[in-house]
Amino acid sequence: MRRTVNRLADGREIVYFDDTPDAPARTAKDTRDLPPFHPSSEIRRDPLTDEWVVMAAHRQTRTYKPPAETCPLCPSEPGRPTEIPESSYDVVVFENRFPSFSHTNGDGFAPTTVDGMDMVPRAPGSGRCEVVCFTSNHNSSFGELTVPRIRTVVDVWADRTEAMSALPYVAQVFPFENRGEEIGVTLSHPHGQIYGYPFITPRTERMLEVASAYQDKHGRPVMGDVLAAERAVGTRVIESSEHWTAFVPAAARWPVEVHVVPHRQVPDLPALTSVERDDFADLYSRVLKHLDSLYDRPLPYIAAWHQAPVREGRDLAWLHLEVFSVLRTKDKLKYLAGSESGMAVWINDTTPEAVAERLRSAV
Repeated sequence: MRRTVNRLADGREIVYFDDTPDAPARTAKDTRDLPPFHPSSEIRRDPLTDEWVVMAAHRQTRTYKPPAETCPLCPSEPGRPTEIPESSYDVVVFENRFPSFSHTNGDGFAPTTVDGMDMVPRAPGSGRCEVVCFTSNHNSSFGELTVPRIRTVVDVWADRTEAMSALPYVAQVFPFENRGEEIGVTLSHPHGQIYGYPFITPRTERMLEVASAYQDKHGRPVMGDVLAAERAVGTRVIESSEHWTAFVPAAARWPVEVHVVPHRQVPDLPALTSVERDDFADLYSRVLKHLDSLYDRPLPYIAAWHQAPVREGRDLAWLHLEVFSVLRTKDKLKYLAGSESGMAVWINDTTPEAVAERLRSAV
């Protein structure tokens, strides 16, 4: 794989990852007249939950559902420059033009508290947000990628995780993909994102607390025991291979939810071996085919990588991918209503065993 770094017209970084042997040199310049890149966001700590909340008002003006002919993630064409200056690409990553976090945040803004509320800390939203375009084909999807291309994307995720982890203001790296309008996607081109958070996220904090308590009590990783039990019983397993297992978790929250877990405890994507990455690409391709066959339509989903924080809990975390959907039937959505949104108590309208059986049968 060839890696080429360049800059966009406003100074944002763009990185090309080419797996095509005869791919052209990536030398095209961004010809747009863009305003200076100065996003502004801040984080505030909720005194009732002790969780950080992000304020990013500039994102109100981000691109919203453009038609295919004006898609900013497609390659540039004569007279129509986009976010990618080249006329083609394999996989490309660039800094988000409308980021929730950015290293340019907080000029002259020192950590302080909200006016009149000393119990609410506030600070610049320092971090990094990147967009990952999986293919130049606007009408494709991750599930339609070849296995070798999925393997390239895994290497890209690992590359960007390492790069972001080296930044002093990043505490956790989160690669993810949002797919489908039902999820809230505003750009239909096949793409994902990577967030470099300036704090450890609430979900990860809780999972590390549970992992620590379980380790102290049993002397073993909780994910290791979950994985062994799921593989032993088999009723919720969707796909398995030498190095990975995909299963519907026994306490699934979402109408469709699959966890893809490596058989070896590793903290993050960079820690995977070349063989484990190859194996994941093949298995994940099969998992996505099950998901898209479930309702005989493209399944809207979120694919979220759970990685260890950059500097804490790395001996407790167990890398895994969580793929879930809000679609509970072919034409009905699961809404996060009172119990879920108000109290964080999830109510599932089906059973994990039934969903797993349907997914296994969906090919």
